[in-house]
Amino acid sequence: MTPARTRMTAALRELRSRTGLSLAALAERTACSKSSWERYLNGKTLPPRRAVQDLCRLAREPDGRVLALWEMAEAEWSGRAARPAPPSAPAPTPTPASASGAAPAPAGSRGRSRPRAGGRLLVVLAAVGAVAVTGGAAALLLPRPDAEPRAASAPAGPRCHGGACEGQDPMHMLCGGGPDTLTAHRTTTGARVELRHSGKCGAGWARMWGTRVGDRLEVTAGGPTRRARVEDEVDTESYVYTAMTAARSGAVLRACFRPAAAADGRRECFEARVGGTGATIRPPSPR
Repeated sequence: MTPARTRMTAALRELRSRTGLSLAALAERTACSKSSWERYLNGKTLPPRRAVQDLCRLAREPDGRVLALWEMAEAEWSGRAARPAPPSAPAPTPTPASASGAAPAPAGSRGRSRPRAGGRLLVVLAAVGAVAVTGGAAALLLPRPDAEPRAASAPAGPRCHGGACEGQDPMHMLCGGGPDTLTAHRTTTGARVELRHSGKCGAGWARMWGTRVGDRLEVTAGGPTRRARVEDEVDTESYVYTAMTAARSGAVLRACFRPAAAADGRRECFEARVGGTGATIRPPSPR
């Protein structure tokens, strides 16, 4: 597998993991079959551009970065990235001039006016110049293997830390790569909730899945409260994240889940300490 396809396939797997959808669920929500998604996510086949856009939509991820990876992979797949520039045409061989400085007339051309040597030289130079310009333009249009930014060859680091992460999306800020799961809780409705923390970002958040439309989740570390709500059926089939809140080592993260079916506003809360072990689960209580 080429480097560009490897990076694109890894990005697709990350998006699929973020949605929490099975291959069958992906097939139901896109124009691609279950077997097609299996090939795309394993790097066996290059997905169509539309499939990449659909997966980004389901993962609620702007498609610009992944489409850029797809375009590089497609260039390698089709061979455009390795296609050489057109060969230069050989320059015409000048006809040897006579002692008088004029080229001898070819047989059967007596009586016709002969072009001057200076005019022939201009024609040759113009042809060579046209070939050079064409070759240069082709070289500019074809992608160079070394033209890719160096940052693409290595994972990018987090885009925020501590207070700068307050209220930010953990995935867009690249804090969701390898975070600590402080604790996990299964609610009375069957929904799952996790408290997560990134030491690199110095922030925590909560996520839920297996939910119903209208379920809500909030998280705090003693400062601002960050909230999330299950808005539609797509949300019910994937992870839903709260925004981040700054949380240093030793801070207590507290999450509260409120099911849509709870007409009386009751909620289930639990908390965990950053860097600690275990969690405290509090019984459902009215708001």
